[in-house]
Amino acid sequence: MKEKKEARIDYGIILSVMLLAIISILTLFSTSYVMAGSSLRMTIMQIAWYVVGAIAVVIIMQFDSEQLWKLAPYAYATGILLLILVLLFYDRPLYLSTGGKSWFRIAGLTFQPSELVKIAFIIMLARVVTQHNSDYANHDVRSDFILLGKIALTSLPPMILVQLQGDLGTNLVFISIVIGITLMSGVTWKILLPLFGSVAGLGASLLLLVVYNRDFLLKLGFKTYQFKRVDSWLNPYHDTQDAAYQLMQSIKAIGSGKVFGKGFGVSEVYVPVRESDMIFATIGENFGFIGGAILIFIYFMLIYQMIRVCFDTKNIFYTYIATGVIMMILFHVFENVGMSIGLLPLTGIPLPFISQGGSALLGNMMGIGLIMSMRYHHRSYVFSKDEDFR
Repeated sequence: MKEKKEARIDYGIILSVMLLAIISILTLFSTSYVMAGSSLRMTIMQIAWYVVGAIAVVIIMQFDSEQLWKLAPYAYATGILLLILVLLFYDRPLYLSTGGKSWFRIAGLTFQPSELVKIAFIIMLARVVTQHNSDYANHDVRSDFILLGKIALTSLPPMILVQLQGDLGTNLVFISIVIGITLMSGVTWKILLPLFGSVAGLGASLLLLVVYNRDFLLKLGFKTYQFKRVDSWLNPYHDTQDAAYQLMQSIKAIGSGKVFGKGFGVSEVYVPVRESDMIFATIGENFGFIGGAILIFIYFMLIYQMIRVCFDTKNIFYTYIATGVIMMILFHVFENVGMSIGLLPLTGIPLPFISQGGSALLGNMMGIGLIMSMRYHHRSYVFSKDEDFR
């Protein structure tokens, strides 16, 4: 087999991330300094986290697929350990205000380990699926069930630990990653259709129970605030002074921006948590429909660039990693924008690369580093029958 190694940097991905970084910094400056009149600390911290994230991208780019393959179990085990430790040493003040045991406090800064665990989980799940498909060259129902069992065993530990933290939103991201990689794994539709049908049926049943029998769900461990979020989604006008207040204010802010927006830094509608989960409200109010559409187009271009790298590199292990990263970012965008305009229930899911928050930004930048590594270590092969799947 002849091998020609090409070390290349994907400038399309870099451009997309840079545009998102500029939008993030300007929007946070508008939200925290111009609108609220507070200090520049939030904007400066976001710039600092982008610098840390850029360093992480450069470091991760140095790892090729074989090194990532070997690193996967260690990264996964470290992630599980962090999720256990945060349940013991969580930030008490944040727990009292949010009800979540999801953050460490280190030297005055909060840190959410589950954001980094997403990346370790993606690499490990990609390895599990790639190894299985190498061991079982011919797919049949038996081997597919074995694969689904392996996916479940890999997914349940972090998801259970995240749920113990009281973080349903992050678990929804894990579920989206699992769905994406499972769909790409080659499992027959004879299994997937009944499986996804059962999941959809379970979701519909839970929704009906929220409406008609909440006592049963309370016994299962569901929280009252989760019911309020569903209520505000199904009927955002039912309680505009309490549960639905944040959603209604977001809809008002975005709607008041109309087509072209009110202009940079102009705020006439108060929206709680505008710098983080509801930051799309600032974009909608300041820059209108045009601004929101441009932002979504940049996300589209970023996802397109990631998918194109998969087709160019033709590395199975990398393809599963890319699928996980794409699903992670795509779900974040879909859920955050959807909840901001009332199409989806409110969850604590930030807008990727835009919302304030160092842990989430670092996790997203690490995902970009994995995609950049695909291009950086791309190899052009003359294929042989002994081709290595890595």
